[in-house]
Amino acid sequence: MTSSPGNPWRAPALAALAAQVASLFLLSAYAAATGRGVFVWLGVVETALAGVVLWWWTALLGRVLRGQAVPDTDGTWRSLALLYPWLTALRGASWLAVLLAVLGGGAPEASALGLTALLTLWAASILAGNAVYGSLLRLTLDPVSQSARARLTDWLNVAAALSLGMGVANLVPLPGFSTAPGLTDALAYGAGAALDVAATLLAFLAVRAGSGTPPDAD
Repeated sequence: MTSSPGNPWRAPALAALAAQVASLFLLSAYAAATGRGVFVWLGVVETALAGVVLWWWTALLGRVLRGQAVPDTDGTWRSLALLYPWLTALRGASWLAVLLAVLGGGAPEASALGLTALLTLWAASILAGNAVYGSLLRLTLDPVSQSARARLTDWLNVAAALSLGMGVANLVPLPGFSTAPGLTDALAYGAGAALDVAATLLAFLAVRAGSGTPPDAD
């Protein structure tokens, strides 16, 4: 008997997310090997933690895209619920440290408008990422909930746009505040940003398409 098609975005989304997990661990190792200073090591820890959180997030998404409900007693569900707030807190601490440095006169030659735009974009990106993690946790409890699915797709859409903005901001220096990255850094972080945007958009398409029917179903 001919089966109805499955979700055509499921496999590409999960593959892109798996590649992004690997890229986060590679970027963490690259930063540890090439950078120095407290802020560098804070970034190393943050990137590695982001890789772990995304790993669990991807595992749960794969189950949701197959229409499987995940109870809040599940080990992966509980691990993600426990760890993602710490990732958000760490990102928030980095943002706050930069904000305090700027307010303390740490970038006197930088454009106030440019700094405001950068810090606002960064804060919005942190909040959107936090919402993406939490929205999936709620959807896993009831994968047929249209409101929970719509909430996750909305946040994924916002997160993709903000990821693109952050990628550009990290590669294009703000005079008086940051300097242009070297070629190797630009390639490494540019590729990571592009993969982030692509994986987020594919996840958006996969969640929007629903669980569908597995291609191998009878």
